[in-house]
Amino acid sequence: MKSRLTYRSAGVDIDEGERLVRLIKPLAKSTERPGLVSGIGGFGALFSGRFKGMEEPLIVSSTDGVGTKLRVAFMADRHDTVGIDLVAMCVNDIVVSGAEPLFFLDYLACGSLDAVRAARVVRGIAAGCREAGCALAGGETAEMPGMYAAGEYDLAGFAVGVVDRPRLVDGSRVGPGDSVIGLASNGLHSNGYSLARKVFFERMGLGLGDRPRGLRRTLASELLRPTRIYVKPVLALLERPFTVTAMAHITGGGLPENLPRVLPHGVKVEIRRGSWPVPPVFRLLKQGGGLDDEEMMRTFNCGVGFVVIARGGDEEGVLEALNAMGEKAWVIGRVVEGRGAPSVEVVG
Repeated sequence: MKSRLTYRSAGVDIDEGERLVRLIKPLAKSTERPGLVSGIGGFGALFSGRFKGMEEPLIVSSTDGVGTKLRVAFMADRHDTVGIDLVAMCVNDIVVSGAEPLFFLDYLACGSLDAVRAARVVRGIAAGCREAGCALAGGETAEMPGMYAAGEYDLAGFAVGVVDRPRLVDGSRVGPGDSVIGLASNGLHSNGYSLARKVFFERMGLGLGDRPRGLRRTLASELLRPTRIYVKPVLALLERPFTVTAMAHITGGGLPENLPRVLPHGVKVEIRRGSWPVPPVFRLLKQGGGLDDEEMMRTFNCGVGFVVIARGGDEEGVLEALNAMGEKAWVIGRVVEGRGAPSVEVVG
């Protein structure tokens, strides 16, 4: 006689899913902010659409993931920071428009659910939401046997923000003479990990516990440093009497690919080589992989995680304001006249 089949015998443990919900509800509650009507537990999160003091509210949304950085988390069995990466990749995109992130949703998919490990991931998501000032309003955990290897999972994030149209930063006012100001990254953030893993683990033969010359921490700690969240300093900067004409989140494609996304036709950006300090991890990647400057700039952020473009006369004030907020920032280039589509050129 055949044994009786159950959902659990097929690989899906509903009880473990309910356990996870109990574990993450306090984490979500720690991120609550004005406007959130209902969050985790219902079929859909509710957020008030009343935005006091705004003439014409514009909703801004973004979705992203963590990419193959997750592979390093699996190798190291460390899951407490990738949630911060997930939030950062979404909310940094939203603040580029001058928008304030309002709420965040996450999607976690795995082959077999481990509630404790999943809760560690969500703990990072909640920490990222608190840092960005947005509410963790809900999400989905999908247990799909046969789709993922044991111990592995994938993440996706979804963020929604709002900006008043008169305060929208869309790059349309960028013009020759504007200053390009770079804000420091703290490492690779969440891009270039397919190449980084090949360089460090295959070409150089390093292990996660190794501390290569030039690094102050193990390779695991360096590669799992969470992506910086720039929301609060950028929103504070926009309250100051400076003219910010464009902003960019420097992710995959680096400066050459991300800056043109926020520039109008007829201009180009000249990035001045050597105008900011490059963190040791990038020098190690370049040397260990035999990578040329162009490949480095198009793959990694190379030490600049976010860019603010401001009127030339405001550059000193912008730098002083950012430094006062604890940001490391430098003038890394200028906007000049160009022809046709916007572009980036590294000079010097």
